[in-house]
Amino acid sequence: MAVAVSDRTIIHVDLDQFFCAVEEQRDPTLKGTPFAVGGSPEGRGVVASASYAARAFGVRSAMPMAHAVRLCPALITVRPDFPAYRAASQAVMAQLHDLTPLVEQISIDEAFLDVSTLGEPGALIAARLQASVRAALGLSCSVGVATNKLVAKIATDVGKGMARSGALPHAICVVPPGEEAAFLAPLPADALWGVGPKTAEKLAGMGILTIGDLAVWPADDLARRFGQHGEDLTRHARGIDTRPIVTERATKSISQETTFAHDVVDRASLERTIRAQATEVATKLRRKELMGTTVKIKIRWPDFTTPTRQLTLRQPTDEAETIINAALRLFGQIWSRGQPVRLIGVGVSGLGTPPRQLSLWDANGPSLAQTAPLWTSTTLR
Repeated sequence: MAVAVSDRTIIHVDLDQFFCAVEEQRDPTLKGTPFAVGGSPEGRGVVASASYAARAFGVRSAMPMAHAVRLCPALITVRPDFPAYRAASQAVMAQLHDLTPLVEQISIDEAFLDVSTLGEPGALIAARLQASVRAALGLSCSVGVATNKLVAKIATDVGKGMARSGALPHAICVVPPGEEAAFLAPLPADALWGVGPKTAEKLAGMGILTIGDLAVWPADDLARRFGQHGEDLTRHARGIDTRPIVTERATKSISQETTFAHDVVDRASLERTIRAQATEVATKLRRKELMGTTVKIKIRWPDFTTPTRQLTLRQPTDEAETIINAALRLFGQIWSRGQPVRLIGVGVSGLGTPPRQLSLWDANGPSLAQTAPLWTSTTLR
């Protein structure tokens, strides 16, 4: 039976300091210490995850590891083990699927669930789920409960923010039906999805500092200033979000990137990297049984300027050599001899399923003129 949007119960689950939590299971001596998972501080490593003890010193994700060490000289750095994190994530997601098939995983450590049909209060379901994940897997998670994804996600963030620094939040924040706008109103405008630094700056210039300010601002003026984005801002600021749980997502693109420990100026080295990346992309395409029509290359200079170029092929491919040749051609359009490169990446988009080859079993089936097109694009969300 369909559930009205206003009657839904949506849960957002966010695993607390996930990478660090997995590392603490592997090495219990790390518990309670300031440590960060990520690259080396001697190179260009960045923080992938920081323990709450490290966050007390100002260490944050995406921060250069060298800066993190300056903030916290006693910081322990741990190299990431992504296979271990993926395994732990899969175990958590399996627990969520045991509760409901309506699970939308949005990252390795986050997911939405629609538990509307379970017939229990969302707070009760959230508490039971939180306890189950901790008991079965030894992992802490914070949970937001609301009638939609937007508010549930923000509720999780608010719950985490209310937790004391230095300890796992293990928070639950519930927004009752009908109180979405009131819950959002006092929060800063940039707490809303879709309000990045540039939009926040523009809104501040208009005197809009909180989500409540945004909610009461004339909708037609926001639409005039920001277009469709302005209409979305008005709706979201009022706590309205009708998006369903999406249980499957089509792959939009497949790419490989490399950030060099030191700037590279040697053409042969850069081209070897491109060849290796393109080969890995082709391997991933075949593994996912996909082909792509657009090859893209991205280069980042030492000043973080990041030019890109792309080339649309005459026909879809999953062949490494085709992707290599296109990527090298694009590379030649961007790079000048002797120009130092900080990062380089190769990607393929415009993905779809490979054409189906007719077999002898199709002999009595429809004629070739009646069969499906040889190229079928995937639906992109």
